[in-house]
Amino acid sequence: MSREHLLREVALHGGVALRRQLPFPARVIAAACADGDLVRSSRGQYALPAADHGLVLAHRLHGARSHRTAALAHGWSVTSPPSRPEIIVPRGHRVAVRDQRRAVVRWRPLSTTEKVTRLTSPLRTVVDCLCDEPEDVGLSVTDSALRAGAVTADEVDVALARARRHGVRPARELAQHADGRAANAFESQLRLLGLAVPHLSLTPQQAIGSPDVGGFRVRVDLADVG
Repeated sequence: MSREHLLREVALHGGVALRRQLPFPARVIAAACADGDLVRSSRGQYALPAADHGLVLAHRLHGARSHRTAALAHGWSVTSPPSRPEIIVPRGHRVAVRDQRRAVVRWRPLSTTEKVTRLTSPLRTVVDCLCDEPEDVGLSVTDSALRAGAVTADEVDVALARARRHGVRPARELAQHADGRAANAFESQLRLLGLAVPHLSLTPQQAIGSPDVGGFRVRVDLADVG
């Protein structure tokens, strides 16, 4: 039960994991947090440090954490953490070249709340990921946000219907496949692959069997109920 195994387990849960999902001694988790390899993002929840590094850079650049960096900060699963923190800064704000090398910087408007919290809102984070990130990231973040109750499917649909930006058309189509029942980012990713298979319709966390038939009943990650 080494630290390497611990960090790999957190990564397998999409970069964010609950304490009950980590079968490791408390001392191993505490040591990883003390050394900065793991962040205690909230009570009973741990995350890879990408979101924490993003907060430092967001303050430095007078911007807000966005996209996958924001998703991790909100406590959602992603298929993979960004190699560099993703930051939105107000239009017209100058960012030094060395800071642009440290982060993925986008120049866009920010609300007053986003400037104060250094974090894009849950709904904006979902829309940004659907429009700007690869499909697996967009779907996994949306699934996770729905699962957490941070947004509703109707809110996402309305926001995308009102949006006038690059990538919004495929984002609207992708959002129709979002499902908050997905257990983690990798389950979302597998369901996305299934969308390309003709006549296959996958439902996450599907119960199979019946107590009336020999008591056999299981719940599988994905199933085509047909």
